[in-house]
Amino acid sequence: MDRSSHPRSRRIVPVVAVAAAAALTLAGCSSSSGGKKSEEGAANASAGKATTPPMTVALVTHQAPGDTFWDTVRKGAEAAAAKDNIKLVYSADPNAGNQANLVQNAIDQKVDGIAVTLAKPDALKGVIGKAEKAGIPVVGLNSGLSDWKKLNLLEFFGQDESVAGEAFGKKLNEVGAKKVLCVMQEQGNVGLTQRCDGVAKTFEGKVDPQNVNGTDMPSVKSTITAKLKQDPSIDYVVTLGAPFALTAVQSVSDAGSKAKIATFDLNKDLIKSIKAGDIQFAVDQQPYLQGYLAVDGLWLYKNNGNYSGGGEQPVLTGPAFVDKSNVDKIGEFAAKGTR
Repeated sequence: MDRSSHPRSRRIVPVVAVAAAAALTLAGCSSSSGGKKSEEGAANASAGKATTPPMTVALVTHQAPGDTFWDTVRKGAEAAAAKDNIKLVYSADPNAGNQANLVQNAIDQKVDGIAVTLAKPDALKGVIGKAEKAGIPVVGLNSGLSDWKKLNLLEFFGQDESVAGEAFGKKLNEVGAKKVLCVMQEQGNVGLTQRCDGVAKTFEGKVDPQNVNGTDMPSVKSTITAKLKQDPSIDYVVTLGAPFALTAVQSVSDAGSKAKIATFDLNKDLIKSIKAGDIQFAVDQQPYLQGYLAVDGLWLYKNNGNYSGGGEQPVLTGPAFVDKSNVDKIGEFAAKGTR
């Protein structure tokens, strides 16, 4: 795709703001066998499951081994792919250079679309440009809200991490926190940095950032434990992912600390900990929705020329707080692995 033909390089009129709504319009919701074609002549789509030509979409993330957050993203992507007659090819690597190579692999395979996370956007700039030159549309999800337009992506689905961090800081004020340890599991990840920076912007107490190796959970545990023993004035541990919050529960116990724990992101085990009172609250960015909308957005673009947000605005999927007041309802979905 040369740059002049890309929807973000010309004057455009915003269209559908939420891909899921457009998908319902195009795909309907009757029998799973496909149903009859629309009487209005929409030959490219049918009810229940798309009868459009098969597509191949590559979903390339910066998932680290064992990070269950991405299982939920992938489930959402798979649900959209099943509905849209898409073959989904998933790959991941937390190393930005390796992730760029995975995007190149997708280009070499001549996929019909690429959905990619931009945790370290500078490392992906070159290969995303290659995808554009090859005529492959690219959408962003989860990480990279500040950079998706700079990289000329078609659209973006995710959470504004700075806004989420600021909301988190305000919540900490409400619960009376005074000093927090902000645990960052991947150094150099712009989204994680924005979260901690956002917390520091609105939190009236002190924020102590702490880098840990998120791929080595015993090391995460020992680092947090040592920090809590060293500084008993820390009254809240803020983690940036559900698995690390669960590990922090163990660290607090091992350190004999009175610190409470709050986190970004959910999984079904974290839901149990909120119910038990081990974790006070979590921010939910709805990763299932991110995966679903990214894949569905590529289908809509190929088959109906839609691009969510008109190519100018992201589609935000969070933040929303989960605590004891609403955890039972959210827990029903988390148990299915979709929240």
